[in-house]
Amino acid sequence: MIPIRDVNPTRTKPAITLVIIAINVFVFLVLQPRDASGQEFVFEQAAIPCEVTSGAPLSTADFNAGTCVDDTEQPLFPRKSISLSVLASMFLHGDLLHVAFNLWSLWIFGNNIEEAFGRIGYLAMYLISGLAATLGYVALNPDSIVPLVGASGAIAGVIGGYLVLFPRHQITSYVPPIFIIPLPAMFFIGFWFVGQFFIGSESAIAWQAHVAGFIVGVGITLMMRSSLRRRLQSIHGSAARVR
Repeated sequence: MIPIRDVNPTRTKPAITLVIIAINVFVFLVLQPRDASGQEFVFEQAAIPCEVTSGAPLSTADFNAGTCVDDTEQPLFPRKSISLSVLASMFLHGDLLHVAFNLWSLWIFGNNIEEAFGRIGYLAMYLISGLAATLGYVALNPDSIVPLVGASGAIAGVIGGYLVLFPRHQITSYVPPIFIIPLPAMFFIGFWFVGQFFIGSESAIAWQAHVAGFIVGVGITLMMRSSLRRRLQSIHGSAARVR
């Protein structure tokens, strides 16, 4: 299923959501090379489980072996910052469809979560979910040398927050090949979450990152649910539909 829109209007401008979208578009269109050097750029900038696990950039031996090896060879990118790469991965994408689907999902779910958390809280929740998504993937794939790219782990955290705060709000969804149907968020998101566990091992989708980010987003929102509901009610008055 593909989300088209949600029936959940906001009264505040989603400034942080728009900034995150703009940064991702800028990085994809301007900074990421579209030619043969694109793969080298991703290896140099993105988080790689082997590097996060070992604390050192990939070496030639790691790359040739296709996994982490215990060696002392010269790193491929000796100046690479491993900690910065964990952040950079949230703003890198594999192709146009990848970035478009991620940012469309962020636009649908992010404006409501930004309104609930406020701009600073929302940004913190987004980044924490993205960090947790990366570390969750690394924990389950510690020796992988495949770069982890995409905002989907952080966005999964936003979706988790949406489930907690707006479980009954309608998500208009496209169901291939021809159906467009409204579904309560709890059903749409529940179907999406369960579907992550059926993604095949041969897929390039880092579903473990989605699951980790989602769980953290749910956890953060549950801990803050009372204050978030009060904030929404102060914005929307007695008409606030938070349930």
